[in-house]
Amino acid sequence: MEASKVHAACGAHAGMVAAVGAVVHRFAPLVPRDPDALADPIENVLQAVALCQPYEAALAVWDSAMNKSLVDRKKLERLAFRGQARELVKAVVPFHDSGLETFIYPRLRWLKVPIHAQSWLYGHRVDFLIGQRLVLQIDGGHHIGAQRAADLAHDAELMLRGYFVIRVGYDEIINHWPEVQDRILAAVAQGLHLAA
Repeated sequence: MEASKVHAACGAHAGMVAAVGAVVHRFAPLVPRDPDALADPIENVLQAVALCQPYEAALAVWDSAMNKSLVDRKKLERLAFRGQARELVKAVVPFHDSGLETFIYPRLRWLKVPIHAQSWLYGHRVDFLIGQRLVLQIDGGHHIGAQRAADLAHDAELMLRGYFVIRVGYDEIINHWPEVQDRILAAVAQGLHLAA
């Protein structure tokens, strides 16, 4: 989705609808839309996102909607989504606090190692627990100052208790994923994800 462009929806048979500088999505709405409404129901927005975006970006939007309690799985499962949206209904979860976290599970599910999002360990949540002992922490822009100090203290506590912590940031997830994946694979190959 081009961030600089406005995205608008219209019916599949709306005729000649165009908007300069905007992306127009043509599809029959899943939830009927009032012809005078300026905003679509969230379910229609999610269908448009699924039609417009690559899988990971669309899943991040869907996860965010579920995380914010804008939708729930049972309602989504009863709708007649089309195309990629059918896969997104199966994959969406409410646990990811950010789009960066959403990217992790689809990128690692082929490992066939249990991956648990938002697990509680020693009084704090960790972003991902891989196996029984490998912790993957994803740092967004708010991991500075006091938050950063608390994160590092918790990492130290986890390591003293036999966990192995890999901490990565936005740039690594978005621009250097192969290197991050290599670190995780090296840890798994060494058995660092297994309980001692």
